[in-house]
Amino acid sequence: MSEITLKSILATDCGSTTTKAILIEMTDEGYRLTARGEAPTTVEAPFEDVTRGVLNAVREVEELSGRLILDGDTILRPEKDSAGKPKGVDVYVSTSSAGGGLQMMVAGVVKSMTGESAQRAALGAGSIVMDVLASNDGRLPHQKIERIRQLRPDMILLSGGIDGGTISHVVELAEILKAAKPKPRLGSSYKLPVIYAGNNKAQDNIRETLGDITDLTVVENIRPVLERENLTPSRDKIHDLFMEHVMAQAPGYKKLMTWTDAPIMPTPGAVGALIEMIAKRDNISVVGVDIGGATTDVFSVFKKTFNRTVSANLGMSYSITNVLAEATIENVIRWVSFDIDEKELANRIANKMIRPTTIPQSLEELKIEQALAREALRLSFIQHKSFAVSLKGIQTERTISDAFEQSGSGETLVDMMELDLLVGSGGVLSHAPRRSQSAKMMIDAFLPEGITQLAVDSIFMMPQLGVLANVDKPDIRESAEKAALEVFEKDCLIRLGTCIAPVGKMKAGKPALVAKLTLPDGATVEKEYLPGTLEVIEAPHEITKAELIPDKHLDLGKGKGTPIEMDLYGGVVGLIFDTRGRQPFSLPENHDERIKKLNQWSTAMNEYPESEGE
Repeated sequence: MSEITLKSILATDCGSTTTKAILIEMTDEGYRLTARGEAPTTVEAPFEDVTRGVLNAVREVEELSGRLILDGDTILRPEKDSAGKPKGVDVYVSTSSAGGGLQMMVAGVVKSMTGESAQRAALGAGSIVMDVLASNDGRLPHQKIERIRQLRPDMILLSGGIDGGTISHVVELAEILKAAKPKPRLGSSYKLPVIYAGNNKAQDNIRETLGDITDLTVVENIRPVLERENLTPSRDKIHDLFMEHVMAQAPGYKKLMTWTDAPIMPTPGAVGALIEMIAKRDNISVVGVDIGGATTDVFSVFKKTFNRTVSANLGMSYSITNVLAEATIENVIRWVSFDIDEKELANRIANKMIRPTTIPQSLEELKIEQALAREALRLSFIQHKSFAVSLKGIQTERTISDAFEQSGSGETLVDMMELDLLVGSGGVLSHAPRRSQSAKMMIDAFLPEGITQLAVDSIFMMPQLGVLANVDKPDIRESAEKAALEVFEKDCLIRLGTCIAPVGKMKAGKPALVAKLTLPDGATVEKEYLPGTLEVIEAPHEITKAELIPDKHLDLGKGKGTPIEMDLYGGVVGLIFDTRGRQPFSLPENHDERIKKLNQWSTAMNEYPESEGE
């Protein structure tokens, strides 16, 4: 079948509150984003039809682009109108997290082994994991049964045991599911989808136990042997069942599914797919974060392994008081660069929870919101690091305590010194009044080490590009992937610059780093950076020739004291030199000294220029 070159693509993302539509067209500069529109999502009463919000967002795209796309409630296919002007689109794709997204329970025999692998598979497919059941989770059978009935997930992933191993434990878990008679969250007339991805020897027993009362699908074992994970079959099946069952029950989705040229993907699954694709294409390590109103998703690719975590209680509107509770007021207030007592800070945050959709009206409110964002991002990343781990298998030497713990996890895969690209998205990062604020929030929260490029998603179009890049139709696959990657580079990513941060024990008064730079315009700069410094050198996203010489006790990625010669890329912020230390990073304990330092760093990054001199 010959490859078709796509000229026009329409993509939507049906979020829990807003439906966003983008139009991508082939131009003289290749594929570009040419228009975007948005409208409230209409999955709930009074509309109860997701397609109404989609049509409203597409109508806005029509108005802005001047291109006729709709004929009533139908998306037109390409043709020329009477004046010879193009109308319609070649391809329409969509993602969705409306109706709360995909909510799952996972079950495994050992919580920290097959339970954790099942969780990784479910999270990687874009779901929120409501609970992890395990034979050794300390709960009695009746408590597990009660929990399943109470949660009413969209889907359950059952795993356990290596292929050919003992089957009794995983069959016990299946018996608990049977006793619970689980009912799905949406749609009362269909059976709950259950995916079995455990010991192949137990497949017949599982079919016997769950075959009649659930919609059972059997796929390859998630953990066929102790030291290897096989997550792809489970992930793919979760996507399929999400479409066939969960989305089919949500109001209007059956109609929407007949419009799209590729299966609808869960929003986080699409973002993850895009990040995985970028890491593979450029052979780099990537961390991506999407900070929303209710949740924060963190994605990473290290050592070619993809991981995603959802911090379901850390967000910037509905979950904002949870951020305060988990981070503690001391950790939030340490980022606030003006005098405020703890009680007033707590009251201001409570106001935000009461009115979750409001945006900061004053500079002080903005600073408080961004202080909270730092903590939400920091805590989400700690959670991600503890989950993104290498496997501890039988080939690893194990101590007695390991054996008793039956731990399936080893060291975290997240190595900040290895990180090449950090991408931020979500309102507080994508829509910060100044890009330097986004850069500083990400640096303070993630503490990148060595040399790391920073970027933000300009208008949060990563979900639409992720589903487009994964279109599986042979005649348009290459063209769709090309369009997604070109728009990602040209219109989606805002390159902020590069953070240069040496790691190790710094000595006061002694230069931590010497930088010799040749900027793109030919100008040369040579600077020494003392410990505790944060400074920006303006440079565009073009090659800056750099020689970086760390102190003999400090490491930039090649070993302590080893100089590095390389090409650095600036961006809308520039080259950010950070010698504030990393292990651990600490702010001055003295109140006045801390505020002075925060303002000094803020001025150096031109973060809040209108507040200088306050």
